[in-house]
Amino acid sequence: MLDHLGLDVTDYERSKAFYERALAPLRIGLVMEPVHGVGGFGDGGKPYFWIGRRDRPPQTGVHVAFAASSRDQVDAFHAAALAAGASDNGGPGVREIYHPDYGAFVLDPDGNNVEAVCHTPADTRSHASRAVITR
Repeated sequence: MLDHLGLDVTDYERSKAFYERALAPLRIGLVMEPVHGVGGFGDGGKPYFWIGRRDRPPQTGVHVAFAASSRDQVDAFHAAALAAGASDNGGPGVREIYHPDYGAFVLDPDGNNVEAVCHTPADTRSHASRAVITR
């Protein structure tokens, strides 16, 4: 099991603002900034997702997936991330190519693929019309 993950970012303040907005629907927030330019996001006081400004070029194309407790939370993550400046990389929907889970993908300000995924079965009353996506 992973304890935490960190990403290099080109602009710490921009990325911090992005992740504060994008992760809020998942109840994940900034819980620690031990030094200038480094922040840890998580819940319950435990940071498990870190961003940090580095002098070298950051890695890109990393895929990070956050657990969502509902499909509505996935939808809210996707909308919040887009409003915070993300690029759409696969809107909310079922990805049966993997399994019948529900997820959404965005690209963060540095081009990393950030996902919210819900492993709980659909509530057929509220999600019956959602399309199946084969990404």
